[in-house]
Amino acid sequence: MAWCVAALIAGAGAAQAQPVRPGKDVPMARAALPAGVTVSTWAEGLEHPWGLALLPNGGALVTERPGRLRVVSPSGELSPPVSGTPKVDARGQGGLLDVVLHPDFARNGLVYLSYAEAGEGGNSTAVARGKLVQDGDRWRFADSRVVFRQAPKFASTLHFGSRLVFARDGKLFVTLGERSSRRTRPDAQGLDTHHGKVVRINDDGSVPSDNPFTSDKKALPEIWSLGHRNPQGAALHPRTGELWLVEHGPQGGDELNVVRAGKNYGWPRYTYGEEYGGGKIGEEASPPGFEPPLYSWVPSVSPSGLAFYTSQAIPGWNGSVFTGALSGQALIRLQMDGQKVVREERLLTDMGRRIRHVVAGPSGELYLLTDAGQGQILVIRGGR
Repeated sequence: MAWCVAALIAGAGAAQAQPVRPGKDVPMARAALPAGVTVSTWAEGLEHPWGLALLPNGGALVTERPGRLRVVSPSGELSPPVSGTPKVDARGQGGLLDVVLHPDFARNGLVYLSYAEAGEGGNSTAVARGKLVQDGDRWRFADSRVVFRQAPKFASTLHFGSRLVFARDGKLFVTLGERSSRRTRPDAQGLDTHHGKVVRINDDGSVPSDNPFTSDKKALPEIWSLGHRNPQGAALHPRTGELWLVEHGPQGGDELNVVRAGKNYGWPRYTYGEEYGGGKIGEEASPPGFEPPLYSWVPSVSPSGLAFYTSQAIPGWNGSVFTGALSGQALIRLQMDGQKVVREERLLTDMGRRIRHVVAGPSGELYLLTDAGQGQILVIRGGR
């Protein structure tokens, strides 16, 4: 695209040596669940489930990529598809993706959905808001309207990002991929597109006045951070309220990042990954002006979903960060010391499942989505 912040931070003077990759020296082990901890199936028969939102009554909303939203009862029964949901482009990695409840859902019943939307020029991530309404044993997504559209649309079936997270102040974060094309890859460094960004909007889709680039007439005002590749997991830190996310690198170089206003996370100018089949991407040095990841994975695990565990229900897990692994086929636990990862465990590796999403429950449970044609919602619980 025409205007690029990379030019502002190209840096002068001699190149710096590349620092030690975050995570390189952190011990990693495959591990069993702690004694007394169980994993069970809550619901099954889901076609590539992607997003999960827990309901106040003990049930949940779950998305299926082909375009279905379902209500899960507390006992694990699946409703017929909720009517009135947006039409989706379900090719490739697209479809109906994340789901999140409005912070005041108990009063207003509002639900937000992210999805791949077709249109002039190709497709892109969109976010729709509607009200969850029950009619007998059926549900509908009523009064639906689009509150955000990623611009511009591009002809690709890859890298939609699409995680939705409400901040403590009621603002909505949306993670956006750079569409996995050599043509759009540089857009992650530009402020005139939404490709490769995290955006922040009000709950009605308007732009918060304190977003970092609102005074720049060349920038899209929704942008919160830039330099992302394909962020598929995001959650708020329980103490600081900051947004953390995991994003897919290319061949290697998956990242865990703490996302702050106006910061640049490097892609594609700086990455620990390489081209598929080999080949350098970006610069070997550590350029000034980029935020390094908190942690990285080489080889890739394809992290998806993110959750902070703040319960004592499972001994030793309080304060841990969890993410699913798609290609890694595991549930990953990161043991933390402040904002430093000190140990990585890979759990459930014997199951051979692609873990799409992980959500922390109100009583110390962990809910997992398995990405498959016959996907499941799994629940991990501590001993009673």
